[in-house]
Amino acid sequence: MERAYTRGEPRGPLTGDELLRMPWLNPCELVAGRVLRMTPTNPTHGRIEVNVAAALRSFARTRNLGNVMAGEVGVFTSRDPDTVRAPDVLFLSHERDAARKRRDGFLDVAPELVVEILSPTDRPAEVRRKLREYFAAGVRLAWVVDPDVCVVQVHAAQGETGRFVSGDVLTGADVLPGLELPVDDVFE
Repeated sequence: MERAYTRGEPRGPLTGDELLRMPWLNPCELVAGRVLRMTPTNPTHGRIEVNVAAALRSFARTRNLGNVMAGEVGVFTSRDPDTVRAPDVLFLSHERDAARKRRDGFLDVAPELVVEILSPTDRPAEVRRKLREYFAAGVRLAWVVDPDVCVVQVHAAQGETGRFVSGDVLTGADVLPGLELPVDDVFE
């Protein structure tokens, strides 16, 4: 049975498909069927998002590796109850893109790389929870960008982490081999 929706806040757990039909709730994520409202981003966040997305897109496009998406594209990290996360930037290989069951709606396959740009309201425990969800869903690499201190934390599915600052160069590891992105370019 399909629910009728009003523009108010939803009652009870939602599915990802139901959330998709409620654009007036954006920006938000869905966590275990519950809507988690998010505030719009600030100009610094937007600039960093464009810098990272442009660098990843240029690299992936010239090598025909896959697609780079930005703007909080919905990604299912679990089902029943549904959780739909919205990374700021993601890379999805052609191989994983071909495995999608649906072309409409949120991504039902995990991207290989997600980028989360911290907002002033992000709590460390919530960021760690997102990373666990991403890796459990099949994400292989995550970059967590902290604009306040100009640091990028790199997390791999196997548990390795790294901290990159001005003067350092981010790599795509085994997800985007050959990628080199100076940290200074992320924050310019």
